[in-house]
Amino acid sequence: MSPLVLHVTGARPNFPKAAPVIAALNARGIKQHLVHTGQHYDDRMSEVFFRELGLPRPDVNLGVGSGGHGSQT
Repeated sequence: MSPLVLHVTGARPNFPKAAPVIAALNARGIKQHLVHTGQHYDDRMSEVFFRELGLPRPDVNLGVGSGGHGSQT
């Protein structure tokens, strides 16, 4: 059975941390899925990271939005 890695990103600091891990696993042919929490519901807050860091489009966007901590968890 080949491994499957699930990455969950949300806050802006997560994207630069995830990018080299995703790239390294891609280079090894390891299957991955990316879940975006949707914390930054405005594309300008996260789209730049996908574009500039070469991140794949998320497989799932949870659409958490900008609510309070209770509604985001």
